[in-house]
Amino acid sequence: MKKNMGLMDRGIRFIIAIVILTLYFTGKIDGVLAILLLGFALATTFTGISGYCPLYPIFGWNTCKKKEKK
Repeated sequence: MKKNMGLMDRGIRFIIAIVILTLYFTGKIDGVLAILLLGFALATTFTGISGYCPLYPIFGWNTCKKKEKK
């Protein structure tokens, strides 16, 4: 898989995951909403770690900076 996510995009995903986990462990969210958001947090964490988002090619997006050849 070729990376298609830039550092800022990956950082935002980690921040979103941390916020969701904080809301869950402080008891602010529970039930079905908590399960859905925890799944979303898990997905954003894995895509942030790998640097590849499977939805980006569908929409033609790429936030990863290209290295110029010299």
